[in-house]
This record gives sequence, structure tokens and C-alpha cells, in this order.
Amino acid sequence: MKSIFDQSTRDEIINRIRTLNENSKAQWGKMNVYQMIKHCVLAEEMFLGKREHKRAFIGKLFGRIALKGMLKNEKPIARNSPTSAHFIVKEQDGDIFSAKQQWIALVEDYAKFSNDAFVHWFFGKMTKEQVGYFTYKHIDHHLRQFNCQAI
Repeated sequence: MKSIFDQSTRDEIINRIRTLNENSKAQWGKMNVYQMIKHCVLAEEMFLGKREHKRAFIGKLFGRIALKGMLKNEKPIARNSPTSAHFIVKEQDGDIFSAKQQWIALVEDYAKFSNDAFVHWFFGKMTKEQVGYFTYKHIDHHLRQFNCQAI
């Protein structure tokens, strides 16, 4: 399974992010390309320890089971999967180029990941290995959403 902690995987992701532009259209979901990029920036900031969110009660009940199911194979995350309100971007437009640069910088930061005590808002405590796999799957999910397939 691909992990965000592998340099070749980060390079692949960054190349895919670079293909996004103001004309990129979603294949599913409600977000436009700017909202998706900003959503992913918020997620990377959380994983990298730059932003924290309180555990959701439902996550305390089902988070571990959901994480195990999500990481059991390389199957992409399902379309239209739910997220926390913390990651919903309401602004309809903004500087896509700057947002992409911010996202790329955060992806590069995984090379020096040091958030070993990470607690996900839904899944709970995650190992570095789980963070690596899930982060790749999350990013891949949104790049597929905008037709930026893995090469």
C-alpha cells in the first residue's frame, strides 16, 4: 500500500496536484477545485500537528472499526464519503495557484513528520504507518475526484 512517507509517493502526489487548475471539474461531490484544495490543506495541517480537532463521539464508538476497514486494502475511499464540519470550505473561489503551493509544501513536510502522538477526530489514535497509508488514500481520493489519476 502506498504511504505519504515514501518520497516517490510524495513526488507522484505533487505532480498530480500540479495538474489542477481553475478548469478542473469534479467527477462527483459538491466541492469545486478551490474548495477541494483548501479542504486538503486543512487535513494536512491536522495530520502534521498544525491544527487539532476534538474527537467526535461517533468516532469513539466506530472509529477504530472504520479505520481498520479503510486500511485493509488499496481500494480507494468511496465517493461522497462524509467529513467533519471542520473540513468543509465555504468560500467558493480564491487563488488556486497559491492554495496549490501551500498544499504542496505541506505534502513535502511529511518527509520530516514528527506527530507520533496523532489523534484523528474520528479514527482516534493512529500509528505513523496508519497516518501514512490513510493520508495517501485521502489525497488520492480527492485527486481522483478531479480526474487527476495516479500515473
